[in-house]
Amino acid sequence: MSHQHLDAFLSYLTNVRGCAVRTGEAYSRAVQQLADYLAAQWGEEHAFDWERVDYATVRRYLAHLSRAKYAPTTIAARLAALKAFFRFLTREGVVQLNVATLARAPKKPKRLPSVLDRSEVESILRAPDPTKPAGLRDRAVLELLYASGARVAEICGLDLTDVNLGGRTAQVLGKRDRERTVLFGEPCAAALRTYLEGARSLLLAGNPRGAQETALFLGNSGRRLTTNKVRTLVRKHVLAAETGQPATPHSFRHTFATHLLDNGADLRSVQELLGHASLSSTQVYTHVSLKHLRESYVRAHPLSAEGSTHGT
Repeated sequence: MSHQHLDAFLSYLTNVRGCAVRTGEAYSRAVQQLADYLAAQWGEEHAFDWERVDYATVRRYLAHLSRAKYAPTTIAARLAALKAFFRFLTREGVVQLNVATLARAPKKPKRLPSVLDRSEVESILRAPDPTKPAGLRDRAVLELLYASGARVAEICGLDLTDVNLGGRTAQVLGKRDRERTVLFGEPCAAALRTYLEGARSLLLAGNPRGAQETALFLGNSGRRLTTNKVRTLVRKHVLAAETGQPATPHSFRHTFATHLLDNGADLRSVQELLGHASLSSTQVYTHVSLKHLRESYVRAHPLSAEGSTHGT
């Protein structure tokens, strides 16, 4: 055997599937790593005997990566590449079955989402310059991210007609085109009014087809604000607020959920507000909330510190 199937796979990824060159090369390296493993197990002359590879071989290879202290995320990426490669071999008639498809990657460790405390949120909300149209827009965007818990794409997708300032609600389009109503409070409503009354029309002036623009939030060109622009403005104002920790638009969503739970909201209500299809997706915030409660307890309870004794 030779590298012919591996070379053909790389060509297929880049020329047929349209994958980026770097992606194709990463997949190719992952397959080559399997070939190196097979060479060590079966001898160099059998390193590319793909038809000899069965499910047990793939399992042993994944166990080998685990013993070699590869991170679970790295092993998962290697397995994804192998699934794609054996799918390609099946398509080419080289093998009959995709033997990697039944293999499971190790579970990735759950990372608790980063959460801002109230003072950090307030510092970030105060960071935009209220004397500039972009500053008024940024303040309204930040207020809505925190007040509603909406995803950044949902915020950017809002049209003027989606927002009810009087009722303090907005209709957003979430994942898999599911619509839901999000709520916001009076501070957010006030920021939105200020933006709409004093900034949106000035931003709209940069758009030659401004009369047809329906987007709630506009970029400096007068066109719909993009998710990348929101990420940039969040990063800018987080740095200006000097909170000491990084934050993204999704950090506001995490913070929204955690603050609700910390203050007594029930999990089902938070699930609805976040637009999670499954309650299990929302339950991660209970861990974050308990972590914050534990920190508050340790700070506030006189007998919470390690080594404390209760006198008699």
